[in-house]
Amino acid sequence: MRTNNAKVKNTIVSVYFILIVLAILLATVFSAFSHLTPSPMLTFLFLFVGFLILFFSVHAVSKYFEYDSDGKKVMVINKGLLMSDYFNYREHQLEFDKSRLMAFKFKNYFVYKSLTLYIKNSKGHTKKESFNVTLVTKKKRRYIRQSLSKMVKNNIKPTN
Repeated sequence: MRTNNAKVKNTIVSVYFILIVLAILLATVFSAFSHLTPSPMLTFLFLFVGFLILFFSVHAVSKYFEYDSDGKKVMVINKGLLMSDYFNYREHQLEFDKSRLMAFKFKNYFVYKSLTLYIKNSKGHTKKESFNVTLVTKKKRRYIRQSLSKMVKNNIKPTN
């Protein structure tokens, strides 16, 4: 099964555009916020820090996710959604045999969702790998869950 969240890129570009327009709007109507604090510099710092928190929150959540379980190996890729063709500084890629998957877990936080894979290495130790699946639709996460459950079920050996 192959799936990804490439269609979300336009939405994230729109969110960045809205954030930039908001920053320009706040800069032009800065005097309207002068009642927040007695100092204009302090007001500017509050607005600037609030904008930075919003900007970096969107940046942290917006990641491209690809899952491919066709064949004998599974490939999972996480990388930055914007400018990932030029800079791969946020890329996290994992390729493993289906027989090495021991368990998986989806974690849902307030605005962040992650997929954690537990993979057995050649020495028998379990390695934990986490991927950002925040922008993957619920339907696609369900398909990934079904695919991974099938792999884990096939890897569990009876203890008789």
